Amino acid sequence: MNKLFVCIVVLAVVAFAAVLHGQSSREPFSTVGVDGFAALADSSGVQLVDVRTDAEYSEGHLPGAMLIDVKSAGFDSVATARLDRSRVVAVYCRSGRRSADAARRLAASGYRVVNLDGGIMAWQKAARPVVK
Repeated sequence: MNKLFVCIVVLAVVAFAAVLHGQSSREPFSTVGVDGFAALADSSGVQLVDVRTDAEYSEGHLPGAMLIDVKSAGFDSVATARLDRSRVVAVYCRSGRRSADAARRLAASGYRVVNLDGGIMAWQKAARPVVK
């Protein structure tokens, strides 16, 4: 009986942890690969945002991208001033981490956001165009 109780408790804990993991891994934005992001960036009405630093942006960015540095103190206010909530926002950074942070923040403010998986590094690896 004691072993049965321990097994039930262990199963309950594992099930609870799985449920929590599933909830925490759901993001309020979409993450897509290079091909999907390229198709999105080419469509009209999409706001393309580079969330890296000014220096990184100057080294090369996606054609048509505007710069809004997610690490700057005024990111949220600049985003609100420059972005239209009725249009999709496509964000990217160097590797995808900062843009995921930006995507969470923008989604929390009511924007529909798509994040580039792998960032500009994946974009360049796929031989997609970058401008300086």
